[in-house]
Amino acid sequence: MLQAEDLALLRAISDTGSLSRAAAKLGKAPSTVSHAARQLESRIDVLLFDRRAYRLQLTAAGKLLLAEAERLQQESARSLQRVRQVASGWEERLWIVTDELLEFETLLPVIKDFDELKSGVPLRMTHEVLSGTWESLREGRAHLVIGATNEPQKMPGVSWRELGRLEWVFAVAPRHPLAAMPEPLGRETISAHRAVVVADSARQSEGRVYGVLGGQPALAVPGMRAKVLAQCEALGVGWLPRHRVAHLLQEGKLVEKRTVQPREPNILYIAWREELAGRALKWWLEKLQQPRLAKRLVDGFGRDGGAGV
Repeated sequence: MLQAEDLALLRAISDTGSLSRAAAKLGKAPSTVSHAARQLESRIDVLLFDRRAYRLQLTAAGKLLLAEAERLQQESARSLQRVRQVASGWEERLWIVTDELLEFETLLPVIKDFDELKSGVPLRMTHEVLSGTWESLREGRAHLVIGATNEPQKMPGVSWRELGRLEWVFAVAPRHPLAAMPEPLGRETISAHRAVVVADSARQSEGRVYGVLGGQPALAVPGMRAKVLAQCEALGVGWLPRHRVAHLLQEGKLVEKRTVQPREPNILYIAWREELAGRALKWWLEKLQQPRLAKRLVDGFGRDGGAGV
């Protein structure tokens, strides 16, 4: 096991390449440093210093020892920091899952505010779709979920509250055949054309599919942005969050069509595991109670699709 003075010796010789300069850096006599170097080699029975060249250098084994010692020192410091962090009420880490309906950009200012706390709690941000959002909480892949849809599932130790209501619009590309069809569009008319759906990310169940009529062909895509892109390219039709395509409707890149059976708004929820509620999770829950932030999360920026859409 290396002592602090051993690591300092290795660093000094690696940095200076000279016994005398290493001694000066350490504030010791050259003979003392030379003796310490030989004692270290003898103790671990490895040749650490190459004394043949003009410059005193570390051997390959010496360089590895220095690198490993520094790595272990850093890991030890981080471990101690985590221990102090947990002892003061902060979590070791915080896992947050957002439903794919939400735009991640809306959370960036919140993350910046959280960083201002300098809590040391690392964030792990991922997203899921439909059943996968609730499943991540049940299976322990999340401490907090934001934007989950449908009725909250009954899970021991899990609390939830409403975040807001998400409005939908049935939209097609201007060149899609449905764009020229008379309104309101009926089930038979819609089902004759392929739907674009976001694949449910649930791992432990079959998952759910929305916006597909009986017998209607479907194109399953990995996310809402992909769905918007596919519908803009006339690859299919379907329901889209109004806030995410408002600008595309205004620019004529998508066309809103009324339907015989409109889609009801979705209530979005936040949910969390009570037993895991440390200072970080409590901070996020308090932040998400702010009406302006909740509205921004649900309404988004309305600029989905990226360049070329």
